[in-house]
Amino acid sequence: MCRNITTLRGLEPHATDAEIEAAARQYVRKVTGVQQLSDATREPFERAVAEIAHITTHLLEDLPERRRPPTTVPPLRRPEVAARVAARQAAREAG
Repeated sequence: MCRNITTLRGLEPHATDAEIEAAARQYVRKVTGVQQLSDATREPFERAVAEIAHITTHLLEDLPERRRPPTTVPPLRRPEVAARVAARQAAREAG
């Protein structure tokens, strides 16, 4: 279903809060079909993201360590994605 969500369990270093939140956001987008937030969708969407991220954090903490690391690198750890995120953040701060 959510092919864009990468495996977070077994990462070294462990998955960051930002990586967990990004996976939760992608999941909520997928199951709701909401791509652009409106006044009507923002609060329930963001609440769902926060709850799923919270549950995911606990799940990753409770599961045993993986024997092998995941085969894919999460997007936020890829240099080209990190550069795009930094550029967006700089544009927001400048504008």
